[in-house]
Amino acid sequence: MPDQSPRKTVLLIGASRGLGFAIAEQYLARGWHVIATGRAHSMAALRHLADKSEGALETETVDITDIDDVSALRKRLEPRRLDLLLVNAGVKNDDRETIADVSTEEFVRVMVTNALSPMRVVERFQDLVDPNGTIAVMSSGQGSVTNNVNGNYEVYRGSKAALNMFMRSYAARHAGDARTLMLLAPGWVRTDMGGPQARLSIEESIPNLVDTIEAHAGRTGLHYVDYLGRVVPW
Repeated sequence: MPDQSPRKTVLLIGASRGLGFAIAEQYLARGWHVIATGRAHSMAALRHLADKSEGALETETVDITDIDDVSALRKRLEPRRLDLLLVNAGVKNDDRETIADVSTEEFVRVMVTNALSPMRVVERFQDLVDPNGTIAVMSSGQGSVTNNVNGNYEVYRGSKAALNMFMRSYAARHAGDARTLMLLAPGWVRTDMGGPQARLSIEESIPNLVDTIEAHAGRTGLHYVDYLGRVVPW
């Protein structure tokens, strides 16, 4: 008999390209209903995918660094119930920049986009997530303080370490919550952001990453794991 269980829904923040777009494709292939967002100037590929999805993919425009934009999206999605909230949006600075030479403006841009804004999304959308659902945020293995033995990419590392700390605080404030909380490290993947020298292809990372999310469903508390489900040291 055909599966009569209701289709699960994921809200995927930051899905217009790279990892986010591949995650949207993966959840569609697994039969989920996907609500995927991007910034206004970068929606063409997502909208094309939505046109082919037979209603399985909805697109929304949002800039997560704009608090009014985030609030407007929250209001539009008010009646919805999510099985998974996955915040993927992020940026990086020039890999060669260190704390010694990064401009204040660039430092603020990276920190606001990678650390503050994802947590604002989590705070504003948490009530739409099913009481037994999952809230996941895209971190990085480079956010691990323990694993930083070479000092490279330090501004980006710092933003992800800050994100990890904020998510740890969120988990502590919601210690009795039955939801699964996740910080995800997708690996170094060949995308526009990861660059052509990255070790992994999207096909090697994303299906495994989604498997990892699904494997952790129902496991309460905060989990900092990589795309293969391995625990990443704080």
